[in-house]
Amino acid sequence: MKKAGVKQLSAKQAVAKQLAAKPLKSVTKQQKWRDWRWQLQNRITRIEEVERALDITFDATQKTALTETIEKFPLSITPYYLSLVDSKHYEDDPVFMQAFPRTAELNVSRADIEDPLHEDADSPVEGITHRYPDRVLFHVSNVCAMYCRHCTRKRKVGDTDYNPQRSDYEAAFDYIENHPEVRDVLLSGGDPFLLENETIAYLLERLSRIKHVEVIRIGTRTPVVLPFRITDQLVNVLKKHKNLWINTHFNHPQEITPEAVAALDKLSEAGIPLGNQSVLLAGINDCPVLMKQLVQKLTRHRVRPYYLYQCDLSEGLEHFRTDVGAGIEIMESLRGHTSGFAVPTFVIDAPGGGGKIPVMPNYLISWSAHKVILRNYEGVITTYEMPQDYKRHQCDSFCQTNAKAHKEHRVDPIGVDRLLRDTNDTITLMPMEVVSE
Repeated sequence: MKKAGVKQLSAKQAVAKQLAAKPLKSVTKQQKWRDWRWQLQNRITRIEEVERALDITFDATQKTALTETIEKFPLSITPYYLSLVDSKHYEDDPVFMQAFPRTAELNVSRADIEDPLHEDADSPVEGITHRYPDRVLFHVSNVCAMYCRHCTRKRKVGDTDYNPQRSDYEAAFDYIENHPEVRDVLLSGGDPFLLENETIAYLLERLSRIKHVEVIRIGTRTPVVLPFRITDQLVNVLKKHKNLWINTHFNHPQEITPEAVAALDKLSEAGIPLGNQSVLLAGINDCPVLMKQLVQKLTRHRVRPYYLYQCDLSEGLEHFRTDVGAGIEIMESLRGHTSGFAVPTFVIDAPGGGGKIPVMPNYLISWSAHKVILRNYEGVITTYEMPQDYKRHQCDSFCQTNAKAHKEHRVDPIGVDRLLRDTNDTITLMPMEVVSE
């Protein structure tokens, strides 16, 4: 890749200069820039637009290869997000690497899977993925503000962008209503905040009428790539719901800009709990120092780091994937070295729909009938002695003091939890597929 031109503009100046030919009537340039709809209308979708915006050029061979890539996995970047790129060092820039295609995306490795998390297979009705006993994923939007190059739903990138009509949600609502074990609903997409405020209000109000739905969550990347979407009008819709949680997706400290902070402040000041889910990405954030900066910046702005994901096995993502040891090293550098609530859970979302599996350093070294042997973040090894006269209560008898609540919330245990229950006779878990010799 070769840089062109002598004069280097800042990225934001370059983007603004490129887009100046597309004026929005009756508004100033500053108003245009901060208008989320204008940002969407002016998303950058062609290689030539990136070249002009960042004052760079790709040679003919590179451009041909990149064109082949975006024919399969389209390019779409908000002007705001592209403005965060350091154009002098764009090739190694963490924002550029998340937003701009690489020809490696066309390489499908032996381990890659089209739908690695079995979202389609675990979908009992259109729009619902039901993997865990008490919660469901509700796909409410097919539109993203930007196409992230590391997207786990890469198989859907390039599908026609559209948002469902209200009638399209009815099968999902019926499913949730008919499954009283569902207490937690996660709205996902695409990005739910790319829906109109009225549709978001409808979804939240409709879910709030289902008595057994106790928690509603929204997963969005708009505070990162389109912070201007967090308008006062949207916040007024959201703050009416006291059981609402929002998860963002910051991957690098460079993404936490004054504009992003302003969006986060609006949400947190409305009383909405905020979490963050990062993806571990090779060459972008696979560094203990960077990750500590990220989680500390997030907590400074009232966002609790929730998950750090090992990059999924979606097709064309192998160049983003690290070995698991990189994540373990990061966790080792965080636990004990920063506030406990700033430490996310490092997880592998198991291929085949197995769900999120926590992965962490070993702090429990060994144990006996009377002691456990532990080590701390400094390597200090210590013991914790068990109580001498502890007798485990059986769950059924223990809960008689609150029999009504126990009856209402009791569900049949599954998995390892079933093996541990004193009141269950199951002694062995057998895999569904048994290979005979």
